[in-house]
Formats: sequence, C-alpha cells, structure tokens
Amino acid sequence: MVFIVILFGQVGWAQSTDIFRIEYLNIPENDTGIMTQRYKGLFNLPIKLNEKKDYLITGLEYNRFDMGYSRNLPFDKSELIRFHIIDLNVGLLTKWNENWNLVGILTPRLASNFISGGIETEDFFMNATVTFWKERMDADRPFRLVLGLTYNSTTGLPVPLPLINYYRRFHPDWSFTFGIPRSDLRRYFGKKHFVELALFLDGYFINLQNDIPMMNGEVASKISLTSLYGAFGYQYNVSKRMAFFAMVGRSIVQEGKLRNNDQGDVFLLNDESNLYIRTGFKIGIF
Repeated sequence: MVFIVILFGQVGWAQSTDIFRIEYLNIPENDTGIMTQRYKGLFNLPIKLNEKKDYLITGLEYNRFDMGYSRNLPFDKSELIRFHIIDLNVGLLTKWNENWNLVGILTPRLASNFISGGIETEDFFMNATVTFWKERMDADRPFRLVLGLTYNSTTGLPVPLPLINYYRRFHPDWSFTFGIPRSDLRRYFGKKHFVELALFLDGYFINLQNDIPMMNGEVASKISLTSLYGAFGYQYNVSKRMAFFAMVGRSIVQEGKLRNNDQGDVFLLNDESNLYIRTGFKIGIF
C-alpha cells in the first residue's frame, strides 16, 4: 500500500500529498488597491523504518509573499511588502490495524516579515495534525477516507479542529473529493488530463516584527488573510507521479486584516473579491 502525507499549511488549510512542488500564485489588484504574489517550494522525504511499512516523514516548505499597494493607507506600509513562511514537517505513519493507518505530524513554523534581519520569539508558531486514513484503490469504485484533528496556534482556538477528506472515483471518468479545507469534482480525459471544479480555503497568519501604530492609538503586530475560493483547474500528467497544473478562480469570501497581539482586529485591509491564478509543477504520492 502506498503511503500518504497530510500536511497543513497556512492556518491549517492547505493540504499536500506531494514529495516535491513548486508553485506560483497571483492575486491581482482589486478595488481595495492590493495585489499579492506567492512563490512556494515544498520537499517531503518519507523514510521507511521497518518491514511493517512504518515511515518517518520529514519535509520543508517555504512560501514568500510579495504585496503591492496602489492606494494610500493611514499608516506606514513599508513593512508590509514581503513576508515569509517556513515550515519544518516531522511525523510518523504507522499501520493502526488491518484497515486503518495512523498519521501524526508536527509542524514548527516561522512566519514573519523578518524586517529586523533576525528571528524573534513572536515569529514562531506550532501546528500539529493526527489523522486516521484508509483506502481501497483496487476496488471497483476506489476511495480514500481521512479523519482526524488538527491544531494550529494561529487560530486563537485552544482546542484541535476536525479534519475530513473523502475521495471517491465513482465512474472511470469522474471523481469527487469532499472535505475541509478542500472539495472538488474532477472529469478525467484518459490518463494524461483532467479538469476540475474546486472549492477551498486559503490564507495566512504572519508576525510583524516592528509593531505598526494606528491613528486610533491601537497597534498592529500581525497580518492575516482568510479566503474561500471557487476555481476551475486543469492538470497534465507527465507520468503517474509528475504533473503540471493551473487553476483560475475567484474569492467568494475574503478578509485581509491587521491584528494586535491578542489577534483582535485593528484594520481591515481587504474584503473585496479577488481573481485567483495559480500554476506549478509537482511530484505526488498518488
């Protein structure tokens, strides 16, 4: 049975089952005068530990965000231009019983504008995920089910949150995935191509090393984005594991905010719909 890695990115929302991935995201300027570009690189290395097919999961992910502003803001925006997120993933996959596998992953994270040139305590965040996973890819209607809990220190909630992912190939040319943070419907054209309609969450939560004073006397120390996107995607499979992909969509709900140290709202940057364009190359597990 192939192994699976479930890794969670910004605010615990981005799922990945990739060994290697490079990606470019463009969110063009909208009515608020803000645009975003993101560059992502990801590498995961699963290490087989024994004949039971237990795996040590190690990995590294890097995201760089470049922001542009065409309107004046009532504070200094010079420190809101470039942001970095660095994730280190360490986990274990083991066979729980005949039907289920157990996956546990710990993800220490640095998320900051690094404007001071060094690392501060507030740049550090911690994420953790525990899931049970089963699949029958040799069935007449192949399926995969992942159930678990995920904890993210940036959500402001002191408890783990539920995680679900259910994949079903209900027809030779069709499949669906239902889950949080992503659901999709796919139409396959042979083994090389598929198109999809997807609904997914995306976002980030990043420390500002130098607090930004507001005109109302409050202080901004964090920046966050929370978005729900609908998108149309296309993927070309170079081989069973390697693929190029592209996705175009639009945000349905979006809130970009400056926050204080208690994660309270300080300033609303962006609550207008944006176009979403993403493309890249990946080597996947399945």
